[in-house]
Amino acid sequence: MQSKQQSCDSLSRTISGVATAALAIAIVFALTVVLTQSAQAQKATAGGAWTEKVLHNFNHNGTDGYWPIASPILDAAGNLYGTTFQGGAYDLGTVFELTPTGGGWTETVLHTFSGYTDGGSPWAGLVFDTAGNLYGTTPYGGDYYAGTVFELTPTAGGGWTKQVLHSFSPDCTDGYEPYAGLIFDTAGNLYGTTSAGGTYSCNGSQGGTVFELTPTEGGGWTETVLHSFNSNGTDGIIPYASLVFDTAGNLYGTTVSGGTYNYGTVFKLSPGEGGWTETVLHTFNGTDGAAPYAGLIRDAAGNLYGTTFLGGAYGGGTVFELTPIYPCVVCNHSVSSAEVNVLPAESSDLLEQGGMGRP
Repeated sequence: MQSKQQSCDSLSRTISGVATAALAIAIVFALTVVLTQSAQAQKATAGGAWTEKVLHNFNHNGTDGYWPIASPILDAAGNLYGTTFQGGAYDLGTVFELTPTGGGWTETVLHTFSGYTDGGSPWAGLVFDTAGNLYGTTPYGGDYYAGTVFELTPTAGGGWTKQVLHSFSPDCTDGYEPYAGLIFDTAGNLYGTTSAGGTYSCNGSQGGTVFELTPTEGGGWTETVLHSFNSNGTDGIIPYASLVFDTAGNLYGTTVSGGTYNYGTVFKLSPGEGGWTETVLHTFNGTDGAAPYAGLIRDAAGNLYGTTFLGGAYGGGTVFELTPIYPCVVCNHSVSSAEVNVLPAESSDLLEQGGMGRP
């Protein structure tokens, strides 16, 4: 089992230097507001201002979770569901539900992670399927202590049953340490990223993967690595964030590092008969941003929006837009696939759907 200290040590090794300090400050701030920023926790007043209400204070008491890094999600009945990175019976994180009750909210801990085969310290948020089951990831624990994908299924008696769908392995093929959440396609397959591992991870370089989990007839799930990131000076490495689909079934995401200048990339994965093909849409150079920890959102026109943790004109990060550029049919030659625009600070509200390590 990975202890609390081992989990924190592993996280510290992954994020180093100035990024560690700045990210820690951002996380501490996020923990105080993440649950109060939902539509039910902040209400507009007649004058256009917003009133805050704290729905739950997490308590380091050996039962409740604490350090909720990811945003919660809502079900159709208005209940909130989320994860905490630490806390619970083993101090390795929880899945919780908040239920509105007569003007207040009641918390129920649905699962407490042990750090053994069931995983530990979930960093990302959750996602529902159409049947009301919850899915998520843990960067630690599992059969090989390298992270898991899990499912929580509601039972007739009001409880929840947890099942590990996949245990990641640092075997030079599979990825490991998934900090990002999951997304579904229309067929019910799950997609995500791991921050480490993959085909190139055993040559001493950092990598990471994009993976797919497909349900089988027997009730299990089969994992396929769609792409292994390669520290080759072109490809990105270390994806922390979730993915986003376009209407054609292509996947888009970010990597914290790698690319031409080693400041991170935006990438696209396109499905084909022989597998998935990666295209690096943009490599950050520091001036236009660096270290995109967060995922992307996509508008109806196909433009992509995201943030970088560092870089930009003042070194404090950027909000950017990637606009697709299509082949010129008049001049009969192709041009680059995308261009990046760094947006002004007042445009940051475009990303209110996003968050650290989430689409």
